[in-house]
Amino acid sequence: MNKLLSILLCSILISACNQNRYDVIIRNALVVDGSGAVGYQADVGINADTIAIIGDLSKAVSTHVIDASGLVLAPGFIDTHSHHDRGMFDNADMIALTSQGVTTMIVGQDGGSHVPLSNFLNQLDSMPVAINVGSYTGHNSLRRIVLGEKYQRQSTQEEVDQMIALLKKDLETGSLGLSTGLEYDPGIYSNKEEVVELAKTLVPYKGRYISHMRSEDRYFWKALQEIINIGKQTGVPVQISHAKLAMKSLWGQSEKMIKLLDSARAQGIEITADIYPYPYWQSTMTVLFPARDFNDRKSAAFALSELTTPEGVLIGDFSPQKEYIGKTLAEVAALRNADPVQTLMDLIAMVEREDGDESIIATSMTEEDIKRIMRWPYTNICSDGTSEGLHPRGHGSFTKILRQYVREEKLLTLEEAVHKMTKQAADNLNLKKVGEIKQGYFADLVLFDSERISDLATSDQPHALSTGISRVMVSGKEVYWDGKATHEYPGRTIRRAK
Repeated sequence: MNKLLSILLCSILISACNQNRYDVIIRNALVVDGSGAVGYQADVGINADTIAIIGDLSKAVSTHVIDASGLVLAPGFIDTHSHHDRGMFDNADMIALTSQGVTTMIVGQDGGSHVPLSNFLNQLDSMPVAINVGSYTGHNSLRRIVLGEKYQRQSTQEEVDQMIALLKKDLETGSLGLSTGLEYDPGIYSNKEEVVELAKTLVPYKGRYISHMRSEDRYFWKALQEIINIGKQTGVPVQISHAKLAMKSLWGQSEKMIKLLDSARAQGIEITADIYPYPYWQSTMTVLFPARDFNDRKSAAFALSELTTPEGVLIGDFSPQKEYIGKTLAEVAALRNADPVQTLMDLIAMVEREDGDESIIATSMTEEDIKRIMRWPYTNICSDGTSEGLHPRGHGSFTKILRQYVREEKLLTLEEAVHKMTKQAADNLNLKKVGEIKQGYFADLVLFDSERISDLATSDQPHALSTGISRVMVSGKEVYWDGKATHEYPGRTIRRAK
């Protein structure tokens, strides 16, 4: 009996010891848990890839203890609209994002994705990167595969059926849903019925629809109504990508936009949005011409007066003459001894002749509208960035939110901003076990100094890393610490939650 009692007591003691031992303990943090609730002081214990406990762990032990005194502990930020997958297998540290506190990115945006998606997801399984990656299936990619290069037309029913078959295969292997880029080729030539049929395919899979709308300027209100109608006709959750009012005559009308979105939600349409915190976008020169009338001087003049200005257009890429990169359109026009309108048309013609590459960064929005859209309760933060582009959003979006809109302007509280970068983002995309500091959730965490956190990326130095991020953890492993990548690659492949 005494022997049995001794064994029982030892078992209890071992169990108690095990319950107070964690792989990692983060002590004395101000926990801003992603829910939007006021931050609180607590310790967090991590076992393997999971948050095991939150509370007072002063009596617990670990071989890896992090003193977070004076620092904020938040869930890892979620980039719901990202293009950082470009070249990521050669740049697995993903430092453009980890240096901002991002632990999850969602790609396959604006209608462009890997097809079949299974090849990409399988590669991620075998070659993980520092952060978690999920993807949508791109409508433009499907359309190009099915219609080929003669896509400047409406599709036939047979072609729509072929696109649906490809989409179904992707959904079965984990695609989050369908993304469209309806200002881009070849999606711009699709009619509304084609897009609705594809969106209806998502219903049995509980997939979601995310869209760079058909217009962010000239035909904005029609485009907004189109995405609302897609949500209404299909019952599928719909998200507006990088929400903006990108035309002078639209400036100041964000309140009207939000009223329409609120009205749609009141009707049961699950519509949401994401946004990045800059008044300029990066895309192609051709997106300025929805009729694809690149030789029409009137259309070019409208683009350079209503949508942007020659001084507000920065050349981000131009393969025919690399020396133009980093110059404004006004500067290029002066070099060519031509007026800006003619220069814009000539540059597009040069790219078309050589089948080359081009991109621009164009100032087109107002701070007033950005702030109002950002504060809408169903808007989350994204970057829409890349690791190599000249737009600073790729390296600074999330830290800019915390510097400018939280610390300096107090547009958002710290808790509100973190919520928009974490739980709201996860909710908008139906991502599970991320976005909150919660027992049983993945230990995707960021530790930062709220008084020091700052974006340093600018148009002149777009790849400058942010400051104030102390540590970033993915699945309980540190991927960024003290300004440097740790060369750990614990990123998970995210597949649609079933």
